[in-house]
Amino acid sequence: MLYLFRMSLMGLHFIAAGCLGLLLGLCRPFNPDNSRLCARFYAWPAMRILGLKVRTETGPLMDKPHSCVIIANHQSNYDLFVFGNVVPRRTVCIGKKSLKWVPLFGQLFWLAGNVLIDRGNPHKARRSISTTTHTLQHEDTSIWVFPEGTRNGGNELLPFKRGAFQMAITAGVPIVPVCTSNYIKHMRLNSWNSGEILIRSLPQIPTTGLTLDDIPQLIAQCHQQMQDCIASMDRQLQSA
Repeated sequence: MLYLFRMSLMGLHFIAAGCLGLLLGLCRPFNPDNSRLCARFYAWPAMRILGLKVRTETGPLMDKPHSCVIIANHQSNYDLFVFGNVVPRRTVCIGKKSLKWVPLFGQLFWLAGNVLIDRGNPHKARRSISTTTHTLQHEDTSIWVFPEGTRNGGNELLPFKRGAFQMAITAGVPIVPVCTSNYIKHMRLNSWNSGEILIRSLPQIPTTGLTLDDIPQLIAQCHQQMQDCIASMDRQLQSA
């Protein structure tokens, strides 16, 4: 019963946050700080509706350079509400083109200055990546990417795709990994206290001096660091 009540409230909240975000986007279209504000619109009420407690240790993320590539693990659609608590200033996200068809959310996602990539069209995808790289170099804006490319369902990290790392190296900006504990299989949405989630950011990884030939090693380094961090947070929650 509590689960159904929460889902009903979440549906209303999704519409309300979408309307508010769309209004913001129309007032100042494509402002790179719209994403942070819209993320908060979704995240703060959602955590209270869902009964989830989020603890953050995100000093490196909040102290990030003016431009960087932020990479995060991707568990479920709830990531919108979870990571929305920590999106820093002037940060836009890369998402798949099909998001634009989601009522309200798709339109505000576009107006917030986020990047929509057509993965089914390699030429358009490369062009979007090139534009995003230029943004990193010249517009004091960071890019948030889920390098797995799809949801992992709360299991181990999936292999990372090259795009985020290619952008970081080409633009000469650091990578800031952000990890969340595995929460999707442990949420108890039929209980008043649905669970606890940890979010932790890791020290930035410089890309200065790297070439595209270094991408496999860079991917392996980031993947291992994030995997170790997630495992550490999971153990911390289990022992609490």
